Amino acid sequence: MAPLTRNRAGPGQVATDLMALYYEQRSSAGLIVSEATQIAPEAQGYLDTPGIYSSAQLRAWRSITSAVHAKGGSIIAQLWHVGRISHVSLQPHGQAPVSSTGRRADAKTFTTKGFEDVSQPRALRLDELPGIVGQFRQAARNAIDSGFDGVEVHGANGYLLEQFLRDSINDRTDAYGGSQENRIRLPMEIMTAITEEIGAGRTGLRLSPVSPVNDAKQDSDAQGLFNHFMNRLNPLHLAFIHVIEGATGAARDLMSFDFAALKSLFKRNDAQGAWIVNNGYTRSMAISAVASDAADMVAFGRPFISNPDLVNRLRFDEPLAALDATTLYGGGAAGYTDYPVFDGSDFGPNAGGNPRERVESAV
Repeated sequence: MAPLTRNRAGPGQVATDLMALYYEQRSSAGLIVSEATQIAPEAQGYLDTPGIYSSAQLRAWRSITSAVHAKGGSIIAQLWHVGRISHVSLQPHGQAPVSSTGRRADAKTFTTKGFEDVSQPRALRLDELPGIVGQFRQAARNAIDSGFDGVEVHGANGYLLEQFLRDSINDRTDAYGGSQENRIRLPMEIMTAITEEIGAGRTGLRLSPVSPVNDAKQDSDAQGLFNHFMNRLNPLHLAFIHVIEGATGAARDLMSFDFAALKSLFKRNDAQGAWIVNNGYTRSMAISAVASDAADMVAFGRPFISNPDLVNRLRFDEPLAALDATTLYGGGAAGYTDYPVFDGSDFGPNAGGNPRERVESAV
């Protein structure tokens, strides 16, 4: 199950009992990647997203991981710093968001007023960057202490790590800007620190090499940049790389990019971890990707929202329940924990089922 932001955290960005039920319902996923979870107060970019830095937040996450484990599932925390994709109303003391750059993104975020333009950021100073690395390290430790089975660092979708990676965003002239080696420096420092803290076998990274979301315009040499990054990541022996192929939630063939070459750079060591693919996969596409060795695992996102029983639906090739898009962000149980869950006995050619749940076959 891919990470899915649902904006239902409580006061203090603390996970709730309703969130625990939501994840428990989806425990059959095999591996759940949690919704993006901010590593510090200034890492927040959207209303009511959970954090993983306070004692109250850690206690709440413990109830969620325990619920998933009790059902036989596994769950890892996605660690998030949004960088410039934020609004001053969500920042401590109304301060400006931080980024690799002082340029504002042409993007929107979700606040108490609904969707608003993101705010003008300020470029992080050199002396602040070790603190960012330390926040990621501590968040990874907090995740393990909260019962998570591992972590996924959010390096995709135009958030902080991509704001350093892409030369379309990063306009720095110091040791963290300019060359590809300089632009991968902060992400490499973060990934190295986390593997030192909790072990490489519990650490993964999500990437979106060509996705344009959140005003992440294309790098001048996307293939070269991510090939170089993967070469540098390889010796860390990460547990997995989770790749968004194409535009996040949109066209898979946005532009030419050799994902197979990227995979081969990651997998060139025999003991290397899993290659997870994501973005618009259907049942047949997923089966083909794994059978052909194009991927070790396939992550499904939105289908898990309206189909907490997605594993059984895919197993028995059943139609999928329709998604209520009006309840995606914020709210309560409606469109969150009220989608019916069936066990395997309700599936197959002789199953009846509720016609309301048999309305959509596209993933």
